[in-house]
Amino acid sequence: MVTLNPNQGPTSGGNNVVLTGTNFTGATSVKFGSKSASFVVDSATQITAVAPSGYSAVQVTVTTPSGTSIPVYYYYIEPPIKQSLSVTTGPLGGIATTLTGSHLTTASSMSFGANTAVPTVVNDTTLNVLVPAVTTPQTVAVSVTTRGGTTNGLTFTYVGAPTVTSMSPTIGPDYGGTASTITGTNLSDVTDVSYGPDSTSYTIIDDSTIIAYSPGGTGTVTVTVSSAGGSDSSQSFTYSTTPG
Repeated sequence: MVTLNPNQGPTSGGNNVVLTGTNFTGATSVKFGSKSASFVVDSATQITAVAPSGYSAVQVTVTTPSGTSIPVYYYYIEPPIKQSLSVTTGPLGGIATTLTGSHLTTASSMSFGANTAVPTVVNDTTLNVLVPAVTTPQTVAVSVTTRGGTTNGLTFTYVGAPTVTSMSPTIGPDYGGTASTITGTNLSDVTDVSYGPDSTSYTIIDDSTIIAYSPGGTGTVTVTVSSAGGSDSSQSFTYSTTPG
């Protein structure tokens, strides 16, 4: 009985397949379906063949002067097709995201630029993966590798966490509307500014400056500046009571 390792591969072929069995000496042919494969007889019990291109499932046989082996199946895997990532921006430390597509069952790795992650296969159309960490903000290409090949065409953007160094003014009337200048770093990717529990309007000037407009409120509240890269809650704003 011949066994194959691996017993599946890409439709394009070209991958090595090790056949294990007996009486291989003098082998004259290895066939994947109707196609002949190039091969080397390593020993009487092992042959290394190069799979030709193909589709679906085919029978593999070895022919020697003594006859032809009982066929065993080799499965051609279609190349993966990617459609989308559920999360395409995130912090430098990584974040969970989901890849949707098709032909993903045999996925073994995903690459985010130069870094590799091992995905969890949910089903043939879904992979869950933890995006690997990096040290600097950047946009990287994303690819997925299966037994059927590798596909790319998606990107992921790493965003640095905002840091706030100052805010002025930090006091204003309780009816809101005070324009405060917030300075710091990584502010061009900010997606929310909140005074306590309340999100407010803001204008991004550049990567180091934001103008935020206080909503109505009372007392002293924490000001939180957030982006896909993280958040900073180092500043506070105090509401003054309007007389009357």
